Amino acid sequence: MSENNQLRDAFDAVADPTRRRLIQLLAEAEEIPLHELTAQFQMGRTAVSKHLTILKEAGLVHDRKVGRETRFRLNASPLKEIQDWVGFYSKFWSTNMLRLNQLFEEEEE
Repeated sequence: MSENNQLRDAFDAVADPTRRRLIQLLAEAEEIPLHELTAQFQMGRTAVSKHLTILKEAGLVHDRKVGRETRFRLNASPLKEIQDWVGFYSKFWSTNMLRLNQLFEEEEE
């Protein structure tokens, strides 16, 4: 858990394709009302709200009330943990790609 005392970790939050799509939508806009987010999915407002709650518990989403409307915005900083974890393994992919390139070059000779 991070210093934010989150209830979930970012890995858990991004494990679901719907939540990844919500993150993408929020990344493309500064702030989006719940009804606009719901319109992007073939599910009801309650289901979208449950996904947003999971993202909030991981610290990935912040919300605020504006009148009767709830607006959501992305807080991408918890994604850094995922980026760092994946980044560690990129050296293995790079090494394997170099080996593959060498094999292709040897076959061409």
